[in-house]
Amino acid sequence: MNAKTQPIIYKNISELSRQLGMPEPLHPLIALVKYDTTQLSRDYAGQSFLINFYKISFKKNFRGQVKYGQGYYDFEEGGLAFLAPNQLVTMSGDEQAYEGYTLYFHADLILNYPLGKTIHQYGFFAYAVNEALFLSKKEKNVMASLFDSIAIELNTNTDAFSQDVLVSQIELLLNHSNRFYNRQFLTRKVIHHDLISQMDTYLAGRFAEPLRSIPTVLEVAKHLQVSPRYLNDMLKSLTGQSGQQHIHNRLIEEAKLMLSTTQLRVAEVAYRLGFEHPQSFNKLFKSQANTSPSEFRQSFS
Repeated sequence: MNAKTQPIIYKNISELSRQLGMPEPLHPLIALVKYDTTQLSRDYAGQSFLINFYKISFKKNFRGQVKYGQGYYDFEEGGLAFLAPNQLVTMSGDEQAYEGYTLYFHADLILNYPLGKTIHQYGFFAYAVNEALFLSKKEKNVMASLFDSIAIELNTNTDAFSQDVLVSQIELLLNHSNRFYNRQFLTRKVIHHDLISQMDTYLAGRFAEPLRSIPTVLEVAKHLQVSPRYLNDMLKSLTGQSGQQHIHNRLIEEAKLMLSTTQLRVAEVAYRLGFEHPQSFNKLFKSQANTSPSEFRQSFS
């Protein structure tokens, strides 16, 4: 069996640093390193990794393209990719050279801070690598200054305030990332509206036949080849609705069509749309349409 079929598991930052020939971290729970992925990708192409800490990759002056769904998009201005603990990633080995930083930090670093409880709200840690944050020149400069500030703090003699400052800097970096991702959803409307259109086409196809179950965000995201969290955040930014809300809206529109153009009983409509219990269908319909299915049908009589 090829050794690269087995993932390499790293439980701490020091272990990863030694394996990849990176400098010994100045702090056991956080490390910031400069690196060149050309050499790294070639040596570890095809190798899977699982790390037990957070990773934020900042790519500067990237020369090449990144695959996004079925298309490729220029990444000339640099960008950010995020990884949460215990996510499996594989080195592709096909990236071109770039300069960059990687920030590693363990969950224990932020455990006793508010960020320890709120970090799960930063949805981009659950995005796929090909859903990276593309940065403009101005945004890249903002991020570079934040990474530089972290580097300065890590090279400063440790005192009672060191961890407070580091955690604050990480939180600031994450908040800027949230802002820039929101900008990306808005400025790449053509791409994202195309995704929404594909989503609606897929749902229409599913509704064309009796459903065994209601379509889920996970199912739709898999069809669109994006991560569920990215699909949710993109829809929230552009429509104000989550993925589940979008599916429910399409579901109720289909129900309205059936109720107004067929003689199917309300229970039959519910079953055709994947509901196990008509009561659940009635509850969702009323919450969306402000009327019951029966009352909606009567309005067409």
